[in-house]
Amino acid sequence: MTGTNSFSVSRYGPERPGWARLFARDSLTRRLDWPILLAATALSLLGSLLVYSATRNRTELNQGDPYFFLLRHLMNLGIGIALMIATVWLGHRALRNAVPVLYGLSVLLALVVLTPLGATINGQRNWLVIGGFSLQPAEFLKISIILGMAMLLAARVDAGDKPFPDHRTVFQSLCLAAVPIMILLLMPDLGSVLAMVAIILGVLLASGSSNRWVFGLLAAGVIGCVAIWQLHILDEYQINRFAAFANPDLDPSGVGYNTNQARIAIGSGGLTGAGLFHGSQTTGQFVPEQQTDFVFTVAGEELGFVGAGLIIFLLGLLLWRACRIARDSTELYGTIVAAGIVAWFAFQSFENIGMTLGIMPVTGLPLPFVSYGGSSMFAVWVAIGLLQSIKVQRPMSA
Repeated sequence: MTGTNSFSVSRYGPERPGWARLFARDSLTRRLDWPILLAATALSLLGSLLVYSATRNRTELNQGDPYFFLLRHLMNLGIGIALMIATVWLGHRALRNAVPVLYGLSVLLALVVLTPLGATINGQRNWLVIGGFSLQPAEFLKISIILGMAMLLAARVDAGDKPFPDHRTVFQSLCLAAVPIMILLLMPDLGSVLAMVAIILGVLLASGSSNRWVFGLLAAGVIGCVAIWQLHILDEYQINRFAAFANPDLDPSGVGYNTNQARIAIGSGGLTGAGLFHGSQTTGQFVPEQQTDFVFTVAGEELGFVGAGLIIFLLGLLLWRACRIARDSTELYGTIVAAGIVAWFAFQSFENIGMTLGIMPVTGLPLPFVSYGGSSMFAVWVAIGLLQSIKVQRPMSA
């Protein structure tokens, strides 16, 4: 049938004229999870203000340009959103076929860090610096572990061969995750290792694997921590961080300085804070690495309990919507990917905020979407793209 009033059938249903197609019930625009998208955008934009406040007077860092870190943060955000759009366009199912390549590339980049091409930044040798551009492969390893384990654990279940992953499949997925973890321990990057352990636990729980694997992994983790400590694998600065966490009064002008100053900054904010760009601790540059690891202290001091609570609320909203996507997915692969992202974001947020409050040890993990850093920003927005793809490609209910 032809004519001006007839519509052809498109990927998302009957084709409609003009802007109506963007907001039709079966359109891509309507099927996106907008609360997640808006929460991630709000966190990133709020982070840009906090990063600017923390760096505008740091002439030794901003090369004399007060907008240096702000513009780079916004540029990273733009690239991150572009990566999210590309991920949604490709789809998590198409990326499932490319998992071996993505996993191999991310592991290769991590191995390069162990060569003379690796760089040490802020006491951590987990960076690649290429042409003035710094890259942290550990951030992309998190995505690779999620996708790789999901591919293995869901293969036979989604094909209808088995109701749950068998022990052999679980063992294979753990071996896949163990390779990047061993590389990170050689750097050493304990913070990323802890984040990956949280991801692995979340993936196993979502996959329906036997609880024996979960308890066994927890026991192995405890034994591994003891072994790492006894074998002196950690660098001295990492040992000092744990010592300062165990005893906050230990060397307050040395190893305990960061945590003490962070708590002073957050505590001075009160209910509504000193006002954006008016924090004495931030302006006086008392808190180290305030644009990256300790960016939450800027919110606590300058925006107070209200501003800090807003960040926690937005993170909670994002995690809640991601949990719903995991629950509503019609395939185990999508459920596992979404659950892995939830575990990643939840642990990293709790660890980052906790270390500024003194309830968690300092590990150098950024606050998702808020902290300055290109690698972290790119990775978390790719994760948002995966969540949106799982939501969009779920069959519509009648």
